[in-house]
Formats: sequence, C-alpha cells, structure tokens
Amino acid sequence: MEKSINIAQVFPKHLFWDMDLDKLDFIEDKAIIIPRALYATTSETFEDDILKLEQIYDRSEIVSNLQNTKQNISNMVCRKVSERYNIPSFSRYSLVGI
Repeated sequence: MEKSINIAQVFPKHLFWDMDLDKLDFIEDKAIIIPRALYATTSETFEDDILKLEQIYDRSEIVSNLQNTKQNISNMVCRKVSERYNIPSFSRYSLVGI
C-alpha cells in the first residue's frame, strides 16, 4: 500500500492558494503539484525545490508534467530541469515573432 503524502507539509501553502490542500492527492493531482512546486523557484532555491519533488516523483514524471503544463513555468526552470536530468533543453515560452 502506498503511503499518503500531505502536500501542505512538503510545499508552501501559498502555491496552492486557490485549492483545498486537504483534497489534493499526490498521485491523481501530480499535473497540478509538480508545476506549482517549481512555479516560484529561483536559481537560489531550485536545488531545494527539486529535491522535494524528487522525494515524491520520478524524473520522467517531473519532466513530462513540466513539458505539458499550462502553468506559467519560466524557461529558467525548464533549463535547470534539463541540465539536472541531462536531457535536451526545452522551454515553455518563445519570443519568436515578437
């Protein structure tokens, strides 16, 4: 039986300001949790933030959810994830045509 993880004890509650944290399921809601956990990360906090995610999810889940999210994840986060997992760089937003 898988253990239950209380997301509110792992990540800052303000990241999930618009949700009932008691109803978030770490398996069913990973498409929400993974991007939000890295939404407010900075170069200085990335290592700690990604380590928290890695305690819950494997790297393929982290990468897949970041690549496919509709959340406003910065290209800096995408680059850092690419470097960490030694995968081709990806970005969420492009300035082409601007």
